[in-house]
Amino acid sequence: MLAALPRKALLTAALLAASALASPSALAAFPDKPIRVVIGFPAGGPLDQHARLLTERLQTVLGQPIVIDYKSGAGGTVGAQDVMKAAPDGYTLMLANTGVMVINPALYSKLPYGTLKDFTPIARTAMQPLALLVNPRLPVSTLKEFVDYARARPGQVNYGSAGNGGISHLVPEMFKNATGLFMVHIPYRGSAPAFTDLMAGQVQFMGESIPQAANYHKRGLVRALAVTSKERNPALPDVPTVIESGIKDFEVVGFYGFLAPAGLPRDITAKLSDAFKQVLASPEIRSRMVAQGADPAFLGSDEFAAFLAAEMPRWARAVKASGARLD
Repeated sequence: MLAALPRKALLTAALLAASALASPSALAAFPDKPIRVVIGFPAGGPLDQHARLLTERLQTVLGQPIVIDYKSGAGGTVGAQDVMKAAPDGYTLMLANTGVMVINPALYSKLPYGTLKDFTPIARTAMQPLALLVNPRLPVSTLKEFVDYARARPGQVNYGSAGNGGISHLVPEMFKNATGLFMVHIPYRGSAPAFTDLMAGQVQFMGESIPQAANYHKRGLVRALAVTSKERNPALPDVPTVIESGIKDFEVVGFYGFLAPAGLPRDITAKLSDAFKQVLASPEIRSRMVAQGADPAFLGSDEFAAFLAAEMPRWARAVKASGARLD
């Protein structure tokens, strides 16, 4: 019996040591080096602006530098693959949008990642509505007038987008389905040439993100008829929502959110999620985000995961209805 006591003491010591490793004091060491945020698109775009806005304060909250790493290509797929293969230790994150997380799985026939199985959602940070736009010379001033105009001219109204399968393609497709309109899709290589042709009258209709839409609308180069969010947007306060314009339950917005590789420990996930919550609580950050055309819309890890699961079938239906498909 006496001989068993040392073994018991050793076992107790081992258990105490393991407990110490899993204790909050161990978590307090995270992070102890810079954190890399991967963006699957070139520098200078909306995701880059969003990342820079948030990481400026996030560095203070976490006490470590944030390094933005651009891995552009294939609609954000290259960046997503990079993050998917990284160690699940909290030092590699991805800032992604609607396209990367919920449109690409329905759009690409051979997508190398799975949204719900290959990533740990950290925080949704923003929602981004679109504005429905027309050429200003079109003889319409409301969305209802446009619907009547297009319905009287089936197949004669063209709408432009930044490319097949993107949100600026799928939102007008959703609008077509909701109204029964027959419009012809003209895809472009980016939103800039699509805007150029909208202003010139080569296409008559577009759905685009608020910052660019508001800029061109205020200059009289395009006319914003409605916004796709449930409430009016501060950047276009005089422009009604689609729902206000008489199309029931039409609310379609994109989102921005941060994710990590699958398998991230729960305590690190919670610490990162709380850090983003603190950042988004700042009135200055929220104001600057609205100025960029995005609405602050924090969701924690579990809620963000549920949101993604709910959004995927919705956008999959839109992709299927559009006929878009990429290899």
